[in-house]
Amino acid sequence: MCAFLVRIKMPFLARSVVLRLTHSVHFLFPRRYDHLNNMPRFKLSSIFSPSRKKSSTNEWNGRNMTQEDFMRKDECLVVDDRDLLLRTENKYKCHRFTPEQPRGLLHRAFSVFLFDKTGRLLLQQRAASKITFPQVWTNTCCSHPLSGFTPTEVDTPEDLANGKVKGVKRAAIRKLQHELGIPSFQVPLRKFKFLTRLHYWAADAATYGPAAEWGEHEIDYVLFIQVPTVTLRPNPEEVNAVKFVSLPELQEMMHPSSGLRWSPWFRIIAERFLPLWWADLKLTLRTNTYFDPTTIHRFEPPTDPTGNISPSEFAQDTAASAPSGGLVPMGRASASPTLPPAFGKGDEGKKQGAYGKIKSHSESLVSQLLRVDEVGAALRLKFARPFPETDVGHAGDADVRFCADMLGRVSRSFAAVIRQLPKGLCLETVVFYLVLRALDTVEDDMEAFQKDPGAKLRHLRGFYHVALEDPEFKMHGVGKGDEARLLENFDRVVRVFQGLTPGMRTVIKDITRRMGAGMADFVDKDLGQGTISLQEYDLYCHYVAGLVGEGLTRMFAESGLEAPDLATSRQELANSMGLFLQKTNIIRDYLEDFVDGRAFWPQEVWKRHAPSAVPAQSLGAFAEAEHRERALACLDELVTNALEHVPDCLAYMSRLHTPQIFRFCAIPQVMAIATLEKVYHNPDVFTGVVKIRKGLACKLIMEANSMGDLYTCFSSFAGKIARRAAALEKRGDSVSAQTLRVCEEIRVLCKEGEASSTNTKKYARALHAAFAALLLAIALVPVLALWGTESSRGGFFARPIESPAGLSGADYVQMAFNVLVSVVATLALSYVVSKVWRPLGGQGNRSRSLAA
Repeated sequence: MCAFLVRIKMPFLARSVVLRLTHSVHFLFPRRYDHLNNMPRFKLSSIFSPSRKKSSTNEWNGRNMTQEDFMRKDECLVVDDRDLLLRTENKYKCHRFTPEQPRGLLHRAFSVFLFDKTGRLLLQQRAASKITFPQVWTNTCCSHPLSGFTPTEVDTPEDLANGKVKGVKRAAIRKLQHELGIPSFQVPLRKFKFLTRLHYWAADAATYGPAAEWGEHEIDYVLFIQVPTVTLRPNPEEVNAVKFVSLPELQEMMHPSSGLRWSPWFRIIAERFLPLWWADLKLTLRTNTYFDPTTIHRFEPPTDPTGNISPSEFAQDTAASAPSGGLVPMGRASASPTLPPAFGKGDEGKKQGAYGKIKSHSESLVSQLLRVDEVGAALRLKFARPFPETDVGHAGDADVRFCADMLGRVSRSFAAVIRQLPKGLCLETVVFYLVLRALDTVEDDMEAFQKDPGAKLRHLRGFYHVALEDPEFKMHGVGKGDEARLLENFDRVVRVFQGLTPGMRTVIKDITRRMGAGMADFVDKDLGQGTISLQEYDLYCHYVAGLVGEGLTRMFAESGLEAPDLATSRQELANSMGLFLQKTNIIRDYLEDFVDGRAFWPQEVWKRHAPSAVPAQSLGAFAEAEHRERALACLDELVTNALEHVPDCLAYMSRLHTPQIFRFCAIPQVMAIATLEKVYHNPDVFTGVVKIRKGLACKLIMEANSMGDLYTCFSSFAGKIARRAAALEKRGDSVSAQTLRVCEEIRVLCKEGEASSTNTKKYARALHAAFAALLLAIALVPVLALWGTESSRGGFFARPIESPAGLSGADYVQMAFNVLVSVVATLALSYVVSKVWRPLGGQGNRSRSLAA
């Protein structure tokens, strides 16, 4: 309507009157004229604003205006929680928090993330004169689309659905020039990429105190843009400072120890989405991989003045936020799916969830005994104990002993691996594991919080500062078996936690906070049919596993056992390694998770393979025999997706130096690649839980000691998968070609690494032998010399060696001493050389392909 009136050159005042009439018609006949709900609402006050430029285009002009002027004269777009336009109000009314409107007025906003050609993000520190959130650091530019201007900054639902949102982008160009002096031609409309929306509110308590009368309550549009050149002339009334940063530099700036304050909206984006979007700007900007116009992500205010954000207590409701979208409505599944008789039963009641309710597919005892190498490895691991353990259980008080005992009870896989870590890291990792296991127990319990679902959200969001700061904290009635006992005695874990070094406590608390917040994001989602997209699938894996990798990496550096820069550079490798492990578990546990009512296979993948005849394309259809071929194709695609993380895993491992830490990280990875080989195109995944042989697991544990071992292991299992994929490709399988490509990349990478490792091993062995021979020769010279002490007439070796006549007792003692010295020195040199040169052929090896 507005555009039409402009085209026919109707005077502005007349246009305003006509638009007022149309809104009156909409009020009287809301259904028939519902589309008018998104038309701009003009006010007479905005028409006569003296500082506005009166022209045929009615462009925004912020010259000679103070922050108070902006508050009174800029007309924001007031929307409902579905982002539908209601009316316009000035900034003052929108941002005032009063008893009548304790959260202000919900209005539309945008956040620009501008990157230079090298991929650095431009940050700004808001000026001290800003009324809301002054002097906080934030993204490149944050502001609001306004009403009453041409070209319009008001977007329609159609603009949102196709991702154009030209109104928001015009507003972004306007404010980039106003705040930072960036000319509009350097940030053209077509280069902006709209990604998604956030709904959050936050009072500015850091500036105005607990009863803050100013704040933000916005639906925020996230815009990305990358430009080759940018001219900066910051407006001192708007911006205090600017800085280009890389992701590691940003993470260092956002660390609590920096003392910097951050805007609440930026911290949400930085912690929840930015690392994923920033990892591949080309993918983010040029494809729709992360484009999500339907979801509105919802969050509650910060838990402290620095801007730490927790997920909102009100659930994400994509059905409400996107009435025209095709997403599944949110809401907890009322009951777990019925288990078909063919699936059988396991041992119920020992663990929470569906664990124990699904049968496990295991190989026969005869099959295991026929593999002599695996049996031998199992015996050596059981009786020889090749990896010394740190005895934390008897080194401390009763609480420490409880933690050591509980580790073995709640951990099915990692207890022994954790115990072999060195002092200064072992107890800390035990506590870290138990804290996260307790948090995971709260998330997994599907029964304890049925009467009060909000309680689970509060526990997840507040676990890091409630549980870890109260030495008497306990929980009853949550979890089953050993997990329940852990929570019932969690005060003992807290007391041990509080005895750790400040650096270790900071890491554990930070990861617990972020993981709990991420879990709360997903806890109210209906995951009965899996995650929605691959992006959401990756995000969930990041919360529950990628953050663990990041936390452990920071602990390695904090302990001093690894280089400090390990925690500040290439954190994406630690995250990718966590995703690799978690995706393996999710793939293997298809049926167990589905029966539990919380599946994670992404709909974006499985719906491509699901039979269309099944109502709503149910994920459970894969468990039926008649759909087995489709199920296997989906399984193979997910295995391939997990395998794509292998290069990052190997790159991360090549940076570790401490043998115990290397082994601690390597063992889960070799288990994961063996599991992926086991489940690839395996129909047993859809009738139970598939596990590798215990003997094979023991063998992998014994052989995960160096980069050379990892290269051999990954190459072997990737080769087995590739051979099966090649056979499937001949039968016309559509997924196998991608699997073959990924496996070939892994094998080439491992071959290069093995070649480098083999060359350095040969060099080390040769040098070792040369040193040993030299020392032995030096030690034997005095021994041989003693044979010639009787007479010097025949030369040094005149007396036959086989005739020692004439030697005194002292000579024999000297000879024995020399022989003993030579043997001991040779053994000592052998040990020293093996330790010094081991990194050349072991975990310290850096293959050129990985270092790059």
